[in-house]
Amino acid sequence: MIRLPGAARQQTPGWPEYLADRAERVRQPLLRDYFAAGCPDPATPIGEVPMAALDIETTGLDPRRHAIVSVGVVPFTLARIPLRERRYWVLKPARELTEQSVTLHRITHAEVENAPDLAEVLPELLEVLKGRVTVVHYRQIERPFLDSGIQARLGEGLRFPVIDTMSLEARLHRQSLWARFRRWLGRPPVSIRLHNSRERYGLPAYQGHHALVDALATAELLQAQVASRYSPQTPVGELWS
Repeated sequence: MIRLPGAARQQTPGWPEYLADRAERVRQPLLRDYFAAGCPDPATPIGEVPMAALDIETTGLDPRRHAIVSVGVVPFTLARIPLRERRYWVLKPARELTEQSVTLHRITHAEVENAPDLAEVLPELLEVLKGRVTVVHYRQIERPFLDSGIQARLGEGLRFPVIDTMSLEARLHRQSLWARFRRWLGRPPVSIRLHNSRERYGLPAYQGHHALVDALATAELLQAQVASRYSPQTPVGELWS
């Protein structure tokens, strides 16, 4: 079920129904093709689901005021990560890069000067994502920024199901009885940032804030989460939002 607040939550369709409905209503052929590809039934075991880890680096945190500067995508399954299928784009943001952004992402003014606009890479990006369940670490970046960016260019937005590896960590380290007990004792909350989450599973440290590297790191984290705390038989509908 698509997560919406309050009473509306019970009346919204599931993701397969939502995508099928959008495929019938959307005007843009590019988006119609994406929606028509659909997504797995929520009961499908996660071990059988094709996925794509997605990371977007931006000039800030507000999609109304900031822009996408790079995108990394790594298609994968629980069994393997075929790196030859990876995709990475540096994009020209609609707004000037800030000094803070350059320091954080190490993408310079010279790199973006002749970089393509998001509109130019959308056909390839959506081709990689369609039919797969998107996996991110903190869905409040990737989904809103893509929706806003596509809305600005095509006049229609893009909503899609995601498995959020940060939310999976939050279920254990922020929302569980154990986490509440830690708070009662006055202990600081456990970090659920990508680097710290990977560290708990014994995964190697990668250089952060690079869209392709973070996409790979997110794919590996989900594999470790399922192996440690779930099962390949876990229904995908229990993991996505």
